[in-house]
Amino acid sequence: MSKEDCIEMSGKIEEVLPGAMFRVRLDDNNNVILGHISGKMRQNKIQVLLGDKVRVETSVYDLTRGRIIFRER
Repeated sequence: MSKEDCIEMSGKIEEVLPGAMFRVRLDDNNNVILGHISGKMRQNKIQVLLGDKVRVETSVYDLTRGRIIFRER
């Protein structure tokens, strides 16, 4: 998947699930998607907690799942 095929949105962590999965409520349309942590965040041991604001990258083909790419302060 190339960079042009991704949609980047911001949201807030609503629920922490097992296996580094999270439910993220998007700011734009108030939808809830299922997100997982990107490899760079795992590599640098960046922790994502309940209530954190994050940036999520979703595919244009499946808007219900996404990859958490950035944890905002």
